Amino acid sequence: MTPRRLSMRARIVIGTFVVLLAAAALVVGLSLRGEDPITGGAAAEPAATPQQLSRGEYLARAGNCAGCHTDRGGAPYAGGRGIATPFGTVYASNLTPDAETGIGRWSTAQFWRAMHNGRSRDGRLLYPAFPYPSFTLLTRDDSDALLAYLRSQAPVRQPNRPHALRFPYSTQAALAVWRALFFAPARFELQPQQSAAWNRGAYLVRALGHCDACHAARNLLGATRAPLELSGGLVAMQGWYAPSLADAGEAGVAGWPLDDVVQLLRSGTSSRGTVMGPMAEVVARSTQHLAEADLRAMALYLQSLPHRMPDAPPVQRATPEQRELGERLYAQQCARCHGKSGEGRGPYAALAGARTVTMGPHTNLVRVIVSGGFPPTTAGNPRPYGMPSLALDDDEIAAIATYVRSAWGNRAPAVTRADVAALR
Repeated sequence: MTPRRLSMRARIVIGTFVVLLAAAALVVGLSLRGEDPITGGAAAEPAATPQQLSRGEYLARAGNCAGCHTDRGGAPYAGGRGIATPFGTVYASNLTPDAETGIGRWSTAQFWRAMHNGRSRDGRLLYPAFPYPSFTLLTRDDSDALLAYLRSQAPVRQPNRPHALRFPYSTQAALAVWRALFFAPARFELQPQQSAAWNRGAYLVRALGHCDACHAARNLLGATRAPLELSGGLVAMQGWYAPSLADAGEAGVAGWPLDDVVQLLRSGTSSRGTVMGPMAEVVARSTQHLAEADLRAMALYLQSLPHRMPDAPPVQRATPEQRELGERLYAQQCARCHGKSGEGRGPYAALAGARTVTMGPHTNLVRVIVSGGFPPTTAGNPRPYGMPSLALDDDEIAAIATYVRSAWGNRAPAVTRADVAALR
């Protein structure tokens, strides 16, 4: 090998190394954008006022913080609940004021950095299963009040459980690249052409309520696509579909009376629909506890989302044998509550024209038949009537789902055995 060829190879190696260093520096720089320097500490901060504690408690309800940070049977806010993602499981952290395993040593500036920038007290990048892409819009005052409330909780010594993510998603380097591509800190901007109520609703839906965490579609790397459209997405943790809030054929409420939207958020049921699955938990833990003015503000904002008409009815794919089986099973298993013609009876929902039945994704209908579905228990609906699971095989469940999606004027594609098996 000649010295000239060696020199050329050396230059290529050095050049490649320099390019990689520059790319790494760019990624790190983008992952740090918008961060303020951290000064002071928790010990030097003034005690919270009663008003701040009360406000923080309300904000924790609005953000449903306990929903993720309280494990089943565990202490409130002590973490440990697993959040399933396509990349593995993320475990929620301990938010109690324990000094060793919780947030007892966090300052308001460090907590604000976590909410606004998605970075932990020790400098680690946080995974967006913690919805900082939405929480980045919180005001600093709300962040401080929320921390004050969490500090007032009973400390629980419970170490955080390590995440169970596949390589390379388990690395900080991969997370830095994801943030460089898909995240930038932001602030909520008031829209002067809109009313104060609309702006308050937008803040609650987009920031505290982080509705886009479920109701926005995601790309292959888990980033939300057009999050402000709330166009629907799969809730990976529980296998339900969060329907589009802008599509009249799914969960759009633009054509509803405002009071009906408020009623649904407050009690989980209204004359136009009932919530089940993950949304039932949101109503039970969060929205039923919100002030009337805030519920009306959220309803107003949701009604203003860009309206999308449902797609044209698809061609039916049910075979005569499947439809016959579905009709027979419906008469045996379902008609007593839902009526012979799907008209509903008393507290039991009508299936004729029901959006959960007819919308394109069949996920929620099959999920209810397979696993049952129950509205939340709320002050406005203290004794909700639920749907028990049906002890049927995959062919039978597919037949019932297909039948109700094509009977009484409903027009939606058939459900196959494979569809049901995938949701078991």
